[in-house]
Amino acid sequence: MSFDRALIPEAQRPPLPGLARRVGPKHVTIVMATFNGGWTIDAQLTSIARQSHTDWSLIVSDDGSTDDTVARVQRFAALHPERKIITLRGPGKGAAMNFLSLLRAAGGAAYLAFADQDDYWLPDRLSRGLAALDGLDRPAIYGSRTVIADHDLTPLRLSPAFVRPTGFRNALVQNVAGGNTMLLNRKALDLLQPASSRIDRLIAHDWWAYQLVTAAGGEMILDPRPSLLYRQHGANQVGANDTTRARIARIGAVLNGRFAGWIDVQYAALDAARDAMTPEARVTFDAARTVRRHGALGRLAGLWRTGLYRQTGPGSLALWGAALIGRL
Repeated sequence: MSFDRALIPEAQRPPLPGLARRVGPKHVTIVMATFNGGWTIDAQLTSIARQSHTDWSLIVSDDGSTDDTVARVQRFAALHPERKIITLRGPGKGAAMNFLSLLRAAGGAAYLAFADQDDYWLPDRLSRGLAALDGLDRPAIYGSRTVIADHDLTPLRLSPAFVRPTGFRNALVQNVAGGNTMLLNRKALDLLQPASSRIDRLIAHDWWAYQLVTAAGGEMILDPRPSLLYRQHGANQVGANDTTRARIARIGAVLNGRFAGWIDVQYAALDAARDAMTPEARVTFDAARTVRRHGALGRLAGLWRTGLYRQTGPGSLALWGAALIGRL
């Protein structure tokens, strides 16, 4: 384990030993962005150690924790000396930008799994993702449902199941899988790693990954089975979105323009990688951006023509409502 790298700015770091090259056809590089997660991280690390797929390494990027988060990672590494476990200093620009820095730190990883500091992975979290991605010769992301749990990891309910097809027209207005469930193949990393270096602001790294991979003709695979316990607590950056309170909050985000602001940031990041899009995706993307500048009737007609859609009925109503009132 190397902690001296935490003092080195990202641009000046030498390649990570053993991680900058491809280490095996099924090796998974797990990347975890942390910040003041000392009270939850032990459970997450334990669940990683208990994975049925045992060929993995771990990179932790800490964004300046003032608690014992890094010390707990260090103790975990000492208990698993056979593992490559490395801690870096994060960029200090929020979780999304921290995860982008981790994408680059993973180098030539065969597969990459995002990990949050406060979840608990089910034992087959990695093995099921690998099985889903096996043999795909295009950029692809695996994602799944979650078991929503309370702050003590007591299971509460399953996250919603999305049944409409995934794709770029959906990705432009909705994320369908939390990054904490995602596994990315090498083709996806070849796309996302260079693109991540062109971004200086982002709302959600997982949403951006879904957008860019599908824009480039890749695939988003949704597993209807859960792969982890998704812990809910007051410090969650993004909580479960299936409660009445969460639905009301989403309506509020549309009405006050915050949703439109999120779209602005995500589209700017996506535009920085438009050279990677298929011709069809570029046409759709440009049309989606143009629609936002029209009057109410033009926005509604344009939304219909572009075919943008969300996964659920209430979500679709919110999308059309946002277009109607100029908050798209």
